[in-house]
Amino acid sequence: MKPITRRSALATIGLGSAYLMTRAFVPAKPGKTHIITLSYDDGFEKSSIRTAEIYEKYGLSAAINVIASAHEKQFELPNEYHAWPVGDFKLWNDLQSRGHEIMPHGYNHSNLGELPLEDAQQLVNKCLDIFSRQLDGFKAENAVFNFPYNASNKEIEDWLKTKVRVIRTGGPAVNPLPFRGQFRLTCISHGPENIDRHLEEQINQFLEGPPGWFIYNTHGLDEEGWGPVSSVFLDELLDRLGGLESVEVLSVTQCLNQIKNILP
Repeated sequence: MKPITRRSALATIGLGSAYLMTRAFVPAKPGKTHIITLSYDDGFEKSSIRTAEIYEKYGLSAAINVIASAHEKQFELPNEYHAWPVGDFKLWNDLQSRGHEIMPHGYNHSNLGELPLEDAQQLVNKCLDIFSRQLDGFKAENAVFNFPYNASNKEIEDWLKTKVRVIRTGGPAVNPLPFRGQFRLTCISHGPENIDRHLEEQINQFLEGPPGWFIYNTHGLDEEGWGPVSSVFLDELLDRLGGLESVEVLSVTQCLNQIKNILP
């Protein structure tokens, strides 16, 4: 497997010209041309705590996406890949206070892309209501809604434009660098087996290509969840990425917030 190698930053004038042509934004930190977001779904308790610890080791913010009702006693598991203890909003508030991104991943992990629009809307509203009541400072209009199964359709996406800041759904891993009005983010995932090799291959390909924002949807660590990543591999990966001049690892909201408009 080809190892991740150090990449030099693009020349400032060349980078500026590229963004002027695309009417996009420039990352807040000069020279950061390849943004990487690992998006952790389902809210497994053990995995989320360990993920946060690993990210904190490198001064990073993890993007953890929570099923709103999964901590409730009556919650019915959507499949065997959710059969691990999950966190509750006491944990999510604690991790948020430590600088991590806690965002909605549906009310009960239903596939919203397959439901009638009215049913999907009801589930989204129930999800956002729980977050509004239980997650400190949560405002739906600032939220990232992470579709369960990365499955959506145009109707529910269009409706969510009136509810949340941005959505994450299935599609290409590489998104444009953030721009004004960006709403639809796409990602890839892999499973049900361990994803270490696949994730490294995808990141290598991304770093060999042009500037962009790479979003990869993972789930638990080690043995937990569908398509888990090894905690040892994650630790080593973040360490290596931190040594690359052109790379920055950010959560979704960090990426959207840490940009500046270079256009009048």
